[in-house]
Amino acid sequence: MKTLQRTLTIIKPDAVRRNAIGDIIEQFEKHGFHILSMKMLEISKHQAEQFYAVHASRPFYDSLTNFMSSGPIVALALEKENAIADLRELMGATNPGIAKEGTIRKKWASSIESNAIHGSDAEDTAHFELSFFFAGYELAK
Repeated sequence: MKTLQRTLTIIKPDAVRRNAIGDIIEQFEKHGFHILSMKMLEISKHQAEQFYAVHASRPFYDSLTNFMSSGPIVALALEKENAIADLRELMGATNPGIAKEGTIRKKWASSIESNAIHGSDAEDTAHFELSFFFAGYELAK
């Protein structure tokens, strides 16, 4: 028996600035994702640091958290069978230069950092990330 899986995705500030929101959401729908909840917001540097705390020791952490707090983002809770892996495939490689044709990053990303979109990488990560942006009642069916 197959079960539905939930994941979080964020349309990052660079893609919001480039007016890519509608195109990216269309890709989710074309690929069978059901949007459970969606919100546009701006996060502070501190909130970005909390969200990306797992990367705190990495050299790109400060740059990443500055970038993610540099303008509006769109957070979406998505659902479908195999949602996490399917979303990561649709997103494409972090480096848009090596991302496959037809992926979101190939079309909208301009660099490894300004890479248009974030997606949860595992079930435990998805659970944390969804709860960071959405209260339980926002995801109830």
